[in-house]
Amino acid sequence: MRILLTNDDGYHAPGLAVLERIARTLSDDLWIVAPAEEQSGTGRSLTITRPVRVRRFDERRFAVTGTPTDAVMMALASIMDAKPDLILSGVNRGANLAEDVSYSGTVSAAMEGAFAGIRSIALSQVYAVSEEDGAPGDPVSFAAADAWGERVLRPLIDAEWAPRTTVNVNFPPVSPTQVQGVRVVRQGLRDHGRVKIDRRTDPRGFDYSWIGLQRVPHDPKPGTDLHAIAERYVSVTPLHLDLTHEPSLAAFGRALGVTG
Repeated sequence: MRILLTNDDGYHAPGLAVLERIARTLSDDLWIVAPAEEQSGTGRSLTITRPVRVRRFDERRFAVTGTPTDAVMMALASIMDAKPDLILSGVNRGANLAEDVSYSGTVSAAMEGAFAGIRSIALSQVYAVSEEDGAPGDPVSFAAADAWGERVLRPLIDAEWAPRTTVNVNFPPVSPTQVQGVRVVRQGLRDHGRVKIDRRTDPRGFDYSWIGLQRVPHDPKPGTDLHAIAERYVSVTPLHLDLTHEPSLAAFGRALGVTG
């Protein structure tokens, strides 16, 4: 089985090394094509206004000066000599839960693979940030992902998949022995208001802003990825690429006086 590995944290990210260890339990035929630098939050963006450059580290290891979607596109269209059987994206440093999936470069790389008809799985290691846990920039433990990755991936690879779907996997922020198991759940939704704008002034007197996310109180609903992680389970969420809201088709048709 040929596996393509990618991510959004960059070629040198610790999570990519974790992903490679997991992938080697499944196959020796591995290719790595990842962004040269961190591309978190880039979603499914493409680089179309400047050149994309590729740096080759060895026969099957490449870094791309672009987004995760660029990396997958370059891998499939230019770098690899044959189509992979599986694409794994991650292991992301931090959660990709609920509405995160629409921002996530990790999930977007898997979506690009799904568009190409390749089974693709996004993997993320959740970490908690509190005074007890440490600061956001501190090293993150990937122990849960390392220990549970193969256990989750093998059954998924053998399962039946619908066309143009991808899978989003998140590992809880606990030690491997504290993981309660695996749950297959739907995508959750947090309350709005997570965006935090940090306004500053540079040394020359010009204003600028950092856009970030903050914790907001929410009560995750059972059966969602948010609830599964809160209960210390690995969350597995199948996602489909057709964003159409089916129930609205008929309602909007009636409102506009059209059918079909």
